[in-house]
Amino acid sequence: MSLRPAKTTADHQPRPPRPPRTFALLRRHLGAAIVLAYAAAALLPAPGLWLRHPHPIGIPGLAELSLQTPQLLLALVLFSAGLQVPLRELRLLLRRPAALVAGLVLHVVAPLLIVPGVAFALRHSPDQDGGSGMVAAMILIVSMPVAAGATVWTAKGDGDQPTAVGLVLASTLVSPLTVPLTLAALCPLLRGEYAGRLADAAQTAGHAFALTSVVLPCGAGLLCRLLLPRRSSEGLVGAAVAVALPASLLLTYVNASGVLGPFLRHPRPALLAGALVVAATVCGLSFALGRVAAHALRLDARAGASVTLACGMNNSSASAVLITTTLPDRPHILLPVLAYGLLQKVAAGRVVRGFGSRREGGLRT
Repeated sequence: MSLRPAKTTADHQPRPPRPPRTFALLRRHLGAAIVLAYAAAALLPAPGLWLRHPHPIGIPGLAELSLQTPQLLLALVLFSAGLQVPLRELRLLLRRPAALVAGLVLHVVAPLLIVPGVAFALRHSPDQDGGSGMVAAMILIVSMPVAAGATVWTAKGDGDQPTAVGLVLASTLVSPLTVPLTLAALCPLLRGEYAGRLADAAQTAGHAFALTSVVLPCGAGLLCRLLLPRRSSEGLVGAAVAVALPASLLLTYVNASGVLGPFLRHPRPALLAGALVVAATVCGLSFALGRVAAHALRLDARAGASVTLACGMNNSSASAVLITTTLPDRPHILLPVLAYGLLQKVAAGRVVRGFGSRREGGLRT
């Protein structure tokens, strides 16, 4: 009689692939890696500037395509994000969709409440266009879907992960509708050329960009996760995650190279100070509004943290790519976008630490 223990079903389930050592190192020191990407963009912008321009590939006159590196890198990052969506966890949202609906509505409405006040304050600035460049940058970033990084911060804080994943996915899927509507609603706040350029973006680039550069890559990742066998999908997830993080850093470098290099050659301290103040104001008000709304709706701490992160975190990489396509001759407005991208990570860390301390206090009581 054999004494070998019987194998359970769990013994046959494939284990998730271990991330490569380089990927684990990058993820552990992601903040330092982002700072290095910014430093490289400031000190060595030439390769990034070259990558920002379209490059024809194929046979000239017959089968010629225009390779646009920023859009390609963004698609790779969003494909990886869609591939990592835990579909089983989304089923839990059907039992309690209140946090998902509240977070999605808040993410769409928050820009309409915050940006007009900032635009009014900038009207009294000494800027010749009444701060329209700064306001345009903020409009382009707050109109984007919830950043996929919100799920990472939710996991770090032990928040409501299904709600966070659902908010990222839902805001991405409705972005072909919400992005142009947000741009069109906030365009009257702008003056001069910015108003016309952003109005054109709302009518043309808004739909096309949100669909082809945001929804389709994310949807392709979801479809692969849904249709592929489990062993194959887990292998693909491991490969995509390992590639997506360097691609995200390269995209950060490419976007930053268009503004940091020229900025160092011709420093404009007032522009830098204005970009930091405006980005910090919009970012801080977005997170504060998310926290107040979560408290007013009486969401539990875990769901409230996820809703707060979704309200304050926007896909800054997508907005930077949209700026390079709609306003290629205005690279300086990338400065507040880059500032917002950094500040929202700092604010997310504070939300996570605050949730962790409240949770520990609740457990002790």
